[in-house]
Amino acid sequence: MNKSKGYLMFRLPIVMVLSLVSVMAFSALGESSGNKGTLTASKFHSPTLDEYINYNVYLPYGYAGSNKYPVIYMLHGRGDKMSAWTKVVDDMDNLIANGDIPPVIAIMPDAPWCDRGNYYIDSEYKTGKKVETALVHDLTAHVDFAYSTINSRDGRIIAGYSMGGYGAARYLLAHPDIFGSGIVLSPAVYTPFPPIDSSTREFGAFGRGEQKFVDEIWIAKNYPSAILVFEASKLTSKVYIAVGDKEWKNPPPDEMHDLDMEAHLMFNKVCRVKGVTVEFRVMDGGHDWDVWLPAFTDAMKYLFKQPVAKIK
Repeated sequence: MNKSKGYLMFRLPIVMVLSLVSVMAFSALGESSGNKGTLTASKFHSPTLDEYINYNVYLPYGYAGSNKYPVIYMLHGRGDKMSAWTKVVDDMDNLIANGDIPPVIAIMPDAPWCDRGNYYIDSEYKTGKKVETALVHDLTAHVDFAYSTINSRDGRIIAGYSMGGYGAARYLLAHPDIFGSGIVLSPAVYTPFPPIDSSTREFGAFGRGEQKFVDEIWIAKNYPSAILVFEASKLTSKVYIAVGDKEWKNPPPDEMHDLDMEAHLMFNKVCRVKGVTVEFRVMDGGHDWDVWLPAFTDAMKYLFKQPVAKIK
């Protein structure tokens, strides 16, 4: 990474200096052996939140600052931590070693806000945080500064499962200038509104003030509204959507909110969006890694081999 010229340090804003310090203060979680990449824990200071955000970073085998690498950002599910995505590290090593995908950097941020039920959005709830702004803008800026990345939307993938699948779908569609493709696994998306026992209503992500859930905020933040943002951008993107065939079956009166149905509905909406190339899979399994692991490897192969749709 050719970012070490001494005179630059005197001209960098304080957030970038803090970012550089956090990179230098890595604590290793894994060691490279053979053709394996390295997994490391780090943190950076988010100016939006005025606090540190923890994340894991996977650097591919042979990582060198003289090259430029695509980056995949991985959003974990509700109640989980950044360690959840480390399950895919061996698969990434194999995908790269087998030539199925190029060497890629993976960033796995921790999302503790709203009792780990923040849905990756900017919340107006009394204890909510501007999580979306912090991750979409602060985190990507930090990563592009700290690592040798392809610093453009074409070099960024957004991925997530469950709550993170909601976040990945939103980020891809609402921020097409930042992310060029996405992996959406068992997304916790509902139309027109989530069931009464959904975690979307429980932790204040879609709330305001003292209210934990506000209908108008849900509508404004849900993926159908984000589709309008994407269409206005006139950009092109790729997305891979997958869900298990053994998802939880909601009891009446919410039986039409099963996530396998909701994911299929989302696919049918997104595949009609001009400029989007989309693939959909129904996997054998439930709301767990029996679905997310094989879907992730299939998605990575798809995204790196499938050409982007052309605007007509």
